[in-house]
Amino acid sequence: MTRPTIPSPAKAPRRRFLKTAVAGAGAAIAAPTIIPGSALGLDGAVPPSERVVMGGIGIGRRGGYDLSCFLPQKDVQFIAVCDIKQKRRDEVKKIVDDHYGNQNCGTHRDFRELLDRSDIDAVLIATGPNWHATAAMMAAKAGKDMYCEKPVTKNIAQSLILAETMRRTARVFQAGTQRRNLPHFAFACELARTGKLGKLTKVYAHPMGMRALMSEWLGPEPEPDPEIVDWDMYLGPAAWRPFNPKLLDGFNFEKGGGFVGAFSGGGVLEWGSHCVDLCQWAVGDCPPPVQYDPPKDGELVARYENGTELIFREKGWIPLGSCPVRFEGESGWVEAGDSGKMVLSSPELLAGRDVAEIGGYPATFHVRDFLDCVKTRRQPKGNADAACNAHIACHAANIALYLDRQVNYDNQTHLFVNDDQANRMRSEALREPWRL
Repeated sequence: MTRPTIPSPAKAPRRRFLKTAVAGAGAAIAAPTIIPGSALGLDGAVPPSERVVMGGIGIGRRGGYDLSCFLPQKDVQFIAVCDIKQKRRDEVKKIVDDHYGNQNCGTHRDFRELLDRSDIDAVLIATGPNWHATAAMMAAKAGKDMYCEKPVTKNIAQSLILAETMRRTARVFQAGTQRRNLPHFAFACELARTGKLGKLTKVYAHPMGMRALMSEWLGPEPEPDPEIVDWDMYLGPAAWRPFNPKLLDGFNFEKGGGFVGAFSGGGVLEWGSHCVDLCQWAVGDCPPPVQYDPPKDGELVARYENGTELIFREKGWIPLGSCPVRFEGESGWVEAGDSGKMVLSSPELLAGRDVAEIGGYPATFHVRDFLDCVKTRRQPKGNADAACNAHIACHAANIALYLDRQVNYDNQTHLFVNDDQANRMRSEALREPWRL
């Protein structure tokens, strides 16, 4: 179905209705208007003019968790949900309505209808990764800010277009790399970034699986009514394949790009994007590495222009929980994980600092950072440029893994050097009518 391009509206003042609260009074004497305290910001309530009005796109298991972090924020008003599954639309509507004690949460099957709404300021994008970049760029062009789950792109080309789109449209974009807003990870990255470890030599990321696969193509089954499950919208920009309910139940049937049948990024992209993002922060959010070796002895080594190595490895970690990272310099090192704990080469690195231990990688702090940035228009910690560089590093590492040979990436041209085979894996064709 062809649909007109959504215009890019200018950002209007957040809530218009307060301006017209007394419209039509004229010369006649009207009865006094009773305004609830919540509209005036009394009793701790946030007035409508200061609220961030939100909608959600693709609210499944991960999106449901994100929603549970947004709803308690007093300056958030969640008013709409979009999902390709009717059951899920109804479930999320009930959660939102029960939270607010009303029946005001709207439901949409087509996310473009949600983006067309002028009463929505920002969106939560928690679809499968197949949709992340496309939905985010369409949201930006529709004038919405967005909190977008990761991995935010399927390939290198999408990463570059995503970052450019956010710069051009001046939207606030927060990738769901919530560890950037946890104290111990932030402190570990600060030690590396500010030279407290000496000249940085190696940064380590845990990918939780170094695999390059082709996504599944399962046998056809009867396709449901689109009102129940909109299979065509679920596929979106991905290559067409017949309906099979098993493809709806996993996190994503496409994790990467570049091949008919879908090149799958595995752990390097899905989990590794968290750890690589922290490594990128530790090296100062510089451009991604320029050289990537295939795995050897359980390690995949990439090198930055200054010689610092980014090392993907599965084993050899101090038991500090999931998503461990380690940063090594010429005079010290630090390692951290999801337990909320750090191990340092010397207690002097703390320099009297009391770093809070928050385990379990909660997203609440990351959500708060996003909302504050929507109001101030500054860039959040997981902004599109930072996400772009971290994802390019993951995509390039995955290409070296798949080709089982070294590849060299040029950060000026954004091409692999003299490597047509690797360059063909930088992007993929998108199914009509979805264009970036």
